[in-house]
Amino acid sequence: MSTLTLQKNAFFPGRKGPMLLIVMDGIGIGRQDDSNAVFLAKTPNLDKLFNAKLYCQLQAHGKAVGLPSDEDMGNSEIGHNALGAGRVFDQGAKLVNSAISSGRMFQGDVWKEAISTAKKGGTLHFIGLHSDGNVHSNTSQLYAMLQEAAREGVKICRLHILHDGRDVPEKSALTYIQETERVLQQINTEFGADFRIASGGGRMITTMDRYGADWRIVERGWQAHVLGKARPFSSAADAVKAMYAEDETATDQYLEPFVITENGHPVGTIQDGDAVIFFNFRGDRAIEISQAFEGGADFNKFDRVRVPKVFYAGIMQYDGDLNIPTNYLVSPPLIERTFCEYLCHEHVNMFAVSETQKFGHVTYFWNGNRSGYINETCELYDEIPSDRIEFDKAPKMKARQITDWTLDALRSGKFKFGRLNFPNGDMVGHTGNLAATIEAVETVDSAVGQLLDAITELGGICIVTADHGNADEMWTEKKGIRTPKTAHTLNPVPFCIFDPQYQNEYFMAPVEHPGLANVAATVLNLLGYDAPEDYCPSLIRFHS
Repeated sequence: MSTLTLQKNAFFPGRKGPMLLIVMDGIGIGRQDDSNAVFLAKTPNLDKLFNAKLYCQLQAHGKAVGLPSDEDMGNSEIGHNALGAGRVFDQGAKLVNSAISSGRMFQGDVWKEAISTAKKGGTLHFIGLHSDGNVHSNTSQLYAMLQEAAREGVKICRLHILHDGRDVPEKSALTYIQETERVLQQINTEFGADFRIASGGGRMITTMDRYGADWRIVERGWQAHVLGKARPFSSAADAVKAMYAEDETATDQYLEPFVITENGHPVGTIQDGDAVIFFNFRGDRAIEISQAFEGGADFNKFDRVRVPKVFYAGIMQYDGDLNIPTNYLVSPPLIERTFCEYLCHEHVNMFAVSETQKFGHVTYFWNGNRSGYINETCELYDEIPSDRIEFDKAPKMKARQITDWTLDALRSGKFKFGRLNFPNGDMVGHTGNLAATIEAVETVDSAVGQLLDAITELGGICIVTADHGNADEMWTEKKGIRTPKTAHTLNPVPFCIFDPQYQNEYFMAPVEHPGLANVAATVLNLLGYDAPEDYCPSLIRFHS
């Protein structure tokens, strides 16, 4: 018997209509006050779901999704990993922390090659998100690598820092720069080295594009990090201070690119014979810059002008199927036997749809960090192009188009299972614009209502949940001062089953510490299958 074979459930055959799983990205359950855009929004459809019998709340952060501690916020990537895998796997930050603390990272061939390259006369460069937000990166990991490189004899190192302001307070760049400058000064004094910051910029306009949404972002980073072409300053702190002074509404994630110059020349352009390490552990915003470094003559996303011959590595491999990048310091989690692999083996026809900003989440991350189809004969994926615009300026995003596509797919009769992601609560929530985020949540609520009507019409089942919180906490208050909050939250997320034909065949199970990984077994049960034995337990239990 194949290890991917599913057994039919003895108590429930599933409904005759399709099952739809809706991920409302960034819509968590927070305090019922005026910091919570979900609470403030008019959401008649969600209100009914949240007050229905078949409802519970799920943990979407910390240990429940494979992160080191419950102080670590969840994110869309690991959230969708957990939703698709049905089990909890150690994730990016935890994997990297383990590799550093055990020394495995520094014993590997990739690290040794990077150090050797730098010691042969090249420069060692680090590029990545400059914060301890622990979503894409963590400066503690950067510092560990800097100190180890110095101990191993590297004399010249340059940092290319990408301001955060999204997973951490929106104007915190100077705090991280000051801390990093102290680390660099200590290294330079102790080892007689020349380690310094060379360039940078805000994450949303410099280097960290994802899903091919706007390659101009990567081009700006390339010009700053590689070519030394960006606004010049004498220090990273001076760059940030100047941009704050010029625009008091400026936030870190949108600060323009800069280079550090000395005597009119950039101090750290990337040249032939250098080594480059991209130190983000999360993959989505690391893939495109990796392609720019590793792409050959057929690379056509933008004019790189000059392509230095470097040894390039990521702290992790960001796409295992496409081998991006070729070299990496820490292996990503091996996630096999996702629940959609089981469904493909059973020849269950299914679809996945979202707009560009979250398309990779309902496909690549959902499928265990695997590109492409599991089985193209029974799957259909559709990506709806996102607008290239700041999301609070168009908070409806592509919700209508996602909804229309899904309605057509459901009514076609071709699919038994479908999944979609509405990015609005997350992408608009990240802007810190409360009014726009309220509109985003209301947009999602309206779309959910349309889809529930179709499920009723077709005799199916719908699950409505989220991958993490964001819109549920839009500001924090300290000493009477409110500060916009643009990061994800530590709040639980909703889990709702909408089953118009429900006849009390099952009930919400008393699962201890339910989390996102419990959803997969639940979906399989509602489709009429038993879940694999090693999956996290289902959120429902059948009356026998």
